[in-house]
Amino acid sequence: MRTVSGGEVAGILVAVFWAILVSFLAVALARLAQTLRATTKLVADVTDQAVPLLADASTAVRSAQTQIERVDAIASDVQEVTSNASALSTTVASTFGGPLVKVAAFGYGVRRAVSGRREDAPARTDSARTEPAKAPGRTVIVGRTVPGTRRARRTRGKKD
Repeated sequence: MRTVSGGEVAGILVAVFWAILVSFLAVALARLAQTLRATTKLVADVTDQAVPLLADASTAVRSAQTQIERVDAIASDVQEVTSNASALSTTVASTFGGPLVKVAAFGYGVRRAVSGRREDAPARTDSARTEPAKAPGRTVIVGRTVPGTRRARRTRGKKD
């Protein structure tokens, strides 16, 4: 029988160590290959789902842009209508406002004058026919207001 020398034992140990190391590396490479296959499949699935999602997102953005353009057109039309309404209101106020105020003031004055004469008219008795009719207590000036008369009456009433 032959004896095994120390160098041969060391060689056998190194060979066993290399065999174990190669086995671990083979297992690690097999798992890495599985992980790479799973990652490749996942990326392919994400790509398959992302392309339609991106197309839908692109369509939604285009639709939103179209709606924004429509809203912008509507807003500019509303602004134009508002400015036209303002101009029309100003025109109507300047055209009809002054004359209508004057007509209203004249109508008010006539009504006050007629009601004042009715109140001041004497009763139909013999003594009333001999007395002269009283002059109206108020004077109506068309188109003007006389606030001083009112204030004078108020201040007199407060002082008494």
